[in-house]
Amino acid sequence: MVFSSQRNAMRRLLPISALCLAAAAALLSTASIVKAERISNAVAVFSGIDKITGRITTFDVYIGETVQFGALQVTPRVCYNRDDTEAQKTTTFVEVDEITLDRKIRRIFTGWMFADSPGLNAVEHPVYDVWLQSCKATSDLPAPDEAATQ
Repeated sequence: MVFSSQRNAMRRLLPISALCLAAAAALLSTASIVKAERISNAVAVFSGIDKITGRITTFDVYIGETVQFGALQVTPRVCYNRDDTEAQKTTTFVEVDEITLDRKIRRIFTGWMFADSPGLNAVEHPVYDVWLQSCKATSDLPAPDEAATQ
């Protein structure tokens, strides 16, 4: 059983909720959803620290190329960032192998690294740490296929 005071309250709320729904629908239909496109790059820029010497090194690695940093081999598979007008989200998918003392190669990391959160998925090794700095389209170093022809 609905009392008249409840019925009056529902009659007052009904137009308000209908108006809110109509406004939300109009807003969604007129707003264009802008999706920031990721840019694929040819070079990933990493930094690494040798914990014994305390030396930090920054090095460029072409996508698909393997570069050795100490006892680690770093191979980025992709490196993405966004246009300069967007908030930067620089990411790379990387594989890191360790060359052990008995000269065997052991995979110690496979996954995504994020430049804005270097501690989240950085490679932490007893002697070396490696993290993503940035991505870029070109490098001062020759590409691996160019280096083979020189």
